[in-house]
Amino acid sequence: MDTATAPAPLIQSRIYLIRAQKVLLDSDLAALYEVETRTLNQAVRRNPGRFPEDFMFQLTLEEAKSLTSQIVISNAGRGGRRYQPYVFTEQGVAMLSSVLGSERAIQVNIAIMRTFVRMRHLLATHQELAQRLEEVERQQLTQDWQMDDHSRKIEHLLALMDQLLTPECNPNPRRIGFPDA
Repeated sequence: MDTATAPAPLIQSRIYLIRAQKVLLDSDLAALYEVETRTLNQAVRRNPGRFPEDFMFQLTLEEAKSLTSQIVISNAGRGGRRYQPYVFTEQGVAMLSSVLGSERAIQVNIAIMRTFVRMRHLLATHQELAQRLEEVERQQLTQDWQMDDHSRKIEHLLALMDQLLTPECNPNPRRIGFPDA
């Protein structure tokens, strides 16, 4: 399978943080595997011993409502789901290829596992960079440096890096579209 079949950005956009775990929805996985959601869930129900609570769990009503504001989950009152979605952790996703048994499931799982690994690597790199930045700032504050041109440039650079690492909260975002008349 080439990455065009299940590109990493598509997979990454479908990973959610629920109950302090990174998970994928059953419907998103079914779409990636090119099977119906009910088919995926039937395969899981036929193999309950392979999916303990830390591999897969069903969302509560509150969790599902919270997700509906972020993504589209069909409404039960309009012919959609009649139960809360299931979500799969990284280990649950790995187990899915064994119960689905298709070549596509194997290839998609490889792409998903690589995405999880890449996300962990990026998070570790970000944390390491933040620690190094704090160390440089601490050194600059503890040393009795004169504020020469070099020190001002370093201080400016640290401030810029701090802005990049800190999510910005803009209370007045720029409006997109036609200006009010």
